[in-house]
Amino acid sequence: MALLLHRIGRFAYRRAWLVIVAWVVALGAVLGTGVALGGQLQDSFAIPGTESQQAIDQLAAVFPQTAGASAKAVVEAPEGESVESAQYQGAIEDMESALEDVDGIASVLGPFDEYAGDQVSGDERTAYIQITFDGQVTDVTPETLDEVTATGEIGTDAGLQVAFGGDVFQETSFGLTITEVFGVLFAAVVLIITFGSLLAAGMPLLTALVGVGTAVGGITIVAAFATVSSTAPMLAVMIGLAVGIDYALFILSRHRNQLARGQDPEESAAEAVATAGGAVVFAGLTVIIALLGLLVVGIPFLSVMGVGAAFAVFIAVAGAVTLLPALLGVFGRKLTPKPGSRAHRRANAADEGGERTMGRRWVDLVLKAPVVFVVAVVGLLGLAAVPALSLDLNLPNGSGEAGSTQREAYEMIDDGFGPGYNGPLIVTVDITQTTDIFDDLDAIGARIAELDDVAYVGDGLPNETVDTAIIQVIPESAPDSPETKELVASIRDLAPSIERDYGTPIAVTGFTAVAIDISNRLADALVPFALIVVGLSVVLLLMVFRSVFVPIKAALGFLLSAFGAIGATVAIFQWGWFADLLHVEPGPILSFLPILLMAVLFGLAMDYEVFLVSGMREEFVKTKEPRTSIVHGFQHAARVVTAAALIMFFVFFAFVPEGSGVIKGIAFALAIGVAFDAFLVRMTLVPAAMALAGTSAWWLPKWLARILPDVDIEGEGLRAHLEQAEWAAARPAAVNLDEAVFGLPERPIGPLAVEVPTGGVLVVRGEAVDRRVVAASLAGRLAPVSGRVAVQGTPLPTGAGRVMRQVAMAEVASDAPTGSTVGELIAARLDATRPWYRLAPSSSLVREWADRAATALGVDRTRLGVDTPLSALGAEARTVVAVAAALAERPGVVVVDIDDDPGDASDELWAALGRLLPAQVTLIVGLGAGSCTPDATPELAARGIRFIEPVSRSLEAQR
Repeated sequence: MALLLHRIGRFAYRRAWLVIVAWVVALGAVLGTGVALGGQLQDSFAIPGTESQQAIDQLAAVFPQTAGASAKAVVEAPEGESVESAQYQGAIEDMESALEDVDGIASVLGPFDEYAGDQVSGDERTAYIQITFDGQVTDVTPETLDEVTATGEIGTDAGLQVAFGGDVFQETSFGLTITEVFGVLFAAVVLIITFGSLLAAGMPLLTALVGVGTAVGGITIVAAFATVSSTAPMLAVMIGLAVGIDYALFILSRHRNQLARGQDPEESAAEAVATAGGAVVFAGLTVIIALLGLLVVGIPFLSVMGVGAAFAVFIAVAGAVTLLPALLGVFGRKLTPKPGSRAHRRANAADEGGERTMGRRWVDLVLKAPVVFVVAVVGLLGLAAVPALSLDLNLPNGSGEAGSTQREAYEMIDDGFGPGYNGPLIVTVDITQTTDIFDDLDAIGARIAELDDVAYVGDGLPNETVDTAIIQVIPESAPDSPETKELVASIRDLAPSIERDYGTPIAVTGFTAVAIDISNRLADALVPFALIVVGLSVVLLLMVFRSVFVPIKAALGFLLSAFGAIGATVAIFQWGWFADLLHVEPGPILSFLPILLMAVLFGLAMDYEVFLVSGMREEFVKTKEPRTSIVHGFQHAARVVTAAALIMFFVFFAFVPEGSGVIKGIAFALAIGVAFDAFLVRMTLVPAAMALAGTSAWWLPKWLARILPDVDIEGEGLRAHLEQAEWAAARPAAVNLDEAVFGLPERPIGPLAVEVPTGGVLVVRGEAVDRRVVAASLAGRLAPVSGRVAVQGTPLPTGAGRVMRQVAMAEVASDAPTGSTVGELIAARLDATRPWYRLAPSSSLVREWADRAATALGVDRTRLGVDTPLSALGAEARTVVAVAAALAERPGVVVVDIDDDPGDASDELWAALGRLLPAQVTLIVGLGAGSCTPDATPELAARGIRFIEPVSRSLEAQR
């Protein structure tokens, strides 16, 4: 991965304006398409497979007039007056009539209708009109809502206060407030302090904003074809902005440090993308995996949120490794810290440990008494997690934002009727098996009325086909209260006895019941999801750090910070601590907050873990000194991790004071979770725990080391590749071998050393299996065991892909099937190697190479042409044709192995190959021990011939 990122970084640096223009075009296209499609955000809380959702689906089929979205038109008479007075009652009835004329409304039930329920308050001052729409919430159009609210003028003109409530009036617009802008400004201040440069500070902000814009545009496009909640784009903005700034910060910080040490800007940009960018890709991948893990919970709206946020993180990663190096290419050396500046001194002093930074002082303090700091951090986070034991999960109660008509209607119902009237329950009754429908419905209603927390039970209402009935149940408590949850559970506990006594299965549904079912599902999924996330972190960190202690410590630290953040959120958002200061309305915690927090915080925690501990590991591999390694790794990463954590905190926390009700809790939990994890866990607990573990911190069983893939997160393989590339560039040749060993470690071939100039000839003599292994290795098909190998200036094995495109292996058709012709062989080679975007090879090109083969052999085209069967050719002619077919691919090197029959290699063959080969094409020939060599052939001898004789050695022979 490091090599790929190195190439991406170098390309973006060299083609800076091309990359920048591509990003600008992509941003404009995505945003423009989203606006043109006009996708609308819609909140739809549905959860397939639960009793409440199944009941809703059943009602949609057999009782459609009750299954649609609902709303209330709430009216309130002036103080001391009654809605039942003639002037107000007439106005209310006129509102009913006007509502019935609105397209999209299925039914209207007024407070004075024959089948009205308890729709007039006890003091007769408040009443409401029940409205049912044709479809679900997502089907109700803004135009329909405008017509509904317009009817309120009738009541207002009569002196009534009118407000409209219900889920259809939930505010789903997406917008940012000034506090979010303050979050970005705080991030800018941190960046300026970190870099000491306005130019450098602006780059992470720019890449993050471009990424966020692209992500939001993509979500808007999806909203035109699928249901996307109003929370999804806000969550994507919040997470995309935070990680976008941080990821660019990591790469830019590495780049500026390297510039300060005198590195070439282009090399520095490519290396920074390959090393710090590798950690960015790893961190981004962990966040994406965790967010996509929300799909397994099985809740559609949560899945959409997870996918939207994951997309924002993906765009942030892409911007960091492509757009940022392009910006580095535009400004070049202007980003180099000025000599004598603090940034310049810090970059040059870090390697020597000469500057005692704040990070160095902190880690020295921690290492003086690591046990004390471990106990202190665990105790503090454990104490913060205590409120999590009283965690109460629920969805938003439908009260709406302060100042909205939905909030006004909610409060009028609460004051006039009681909190339960804002969250009625619907009990569906299957009446297909009863013969005394109304008596049985009354008896069922009476049983429900005996339960605790029941304020009102309506009369049973059968549908037109008399197979299903509904009973409205009004709780005494608010929709999001624990008592209402207990009431739903109590009604469901009654179901078996009711079915046994009356033969009528029942089910509980309605928005309140759906919210309760979602909360229960999420609460049940919290622990399994945490285990999955922790298990994933252990596996990923095992691969990265090749240690048992490091991933276990990282996972336990993540759990501490996650549950500490949940506890702090409960204390403020549920218990009400500092609620006024943060503009928070205490109540239940958003049901999907804990899982969402764990998904996002997991990736961020692993991000900080990688940047801190990777430096420790790198130093430990060199010195085997655990304490020195901890200090070295910490002081190198402390500043950038501190800046990243502060940026994350400010960006997240900016959404708390004035953010929407749903996003407030999420933003606070993420902000406090980042603070806990970065400053308490990663920067305090980690060095203390590593110091206590000593050398055991890097222990890994040998059997596990063998099966774990090697993830080169710090670019060690890249550095080896760059060293080999520098070695190859210093010795321009077609083939360079320096102590090269091929084959297998247990049966090596070599060491071999040779240098073949461009256009030269390399003869590989020996046993067939040995020389073919060497030839395949030089062609990039097999990786060398050790030593240094370069072909066409590209080192192996890291440049195998490029080498394979430059080296063609000629396959001598000694056993060609009857009917196969020279033209078919050449055409097949051309067709097999052409890119997908190129047309099939022309017949003239095939004929050209067949003619070249005939000319090289000195035969007439009538004896060797495109239609000549291969079976009609001798061994020499077949070899020449095979080489011609390979040359048709336009390679720089051709490899051909001559059969072990000494007669297959002759002076005539070498002369023909000498005439066929272009001057700049290098030939690698495999020959048996007794075959004729080409050194006596003037056409090839003039090119310069080199010989190697590979011999495989068994373990016994090596001893």
